[in-house]
Amino acid sequence: MSRRLEIDVFFDFICPWCLIGKRQLEHAQVQFRSRHPDVQINTVWHGVQLLPQLPAEGEPFADFYRKRLGSASAMTMRQAQVQQAASAVGLNIDLSRIETMPNTADAHRMFERVSALGNAAQREMLLERLFAAYFLRRENLGNRETLLAIASACGIEAARVIDCLKGDGTPFEGSPGATSGVPSFQFDRRVTVIGAQPAQALLGAMNEALKESERERQSA
Repeated sequence: MSRRLEIDVFFDFICPWCLIGKRQLEHAQVQFRSRHPDVQINTVWHGVQLLPQLPAEGEPFADFYRKRLGSASAMTMRQAQVQQAASAVGLNIDLSRIETMPNTADAHRMFERVSALGNAAQREMLLERLFAAYFLRRENLGNRETLLAIASACGIEAARVIDCLKGDGTPFEGSPGATSGVPSFQFDRRVTVIGAQPAQALLGAMNEALKESERERQSA
């Protein structure tokens, strides 16, 4: 009888630690699969809108972070910290070039719709493309035309997602049980890891969840 490991990830597209955490999870999964080739991994991504109060058109990125962190020097320090962590997992993120802090409600609604359609390859492609749109291409994820173009690039017809794009800043209602801290990783709903932890920490949590599942099954 094949074994399974369920992974739930809570994230927002504007959180660089979520993209960094995604890379760390991918590294952990490669190691886990080499040790447990008989275990089937199912990963589900749950959107969490961190800033529902943002206007539909978003805010200037630099202004937002200066207000949030208190000064331009604090913002520069934070950006350097993020870029160093990103570089360690092979990502080239330059936060200083991002122009807009977007409202991500529509992006989350579109990703949720595509996830429900059940095409795993398109879902993964869309997730990567939305992250890249913000961090690498400096596109506004709150813009309807931008989102439709991203969907099209992933082979998703506009007619299947256009009704998700309200364009009015209506907050995204995430999955029940969503956490306010992102990224957050739940393994078999037994072990939770919060933050962009190293791959080894995630691998340890995956092994722990698998052991707990085995103990439960044996004692049943």
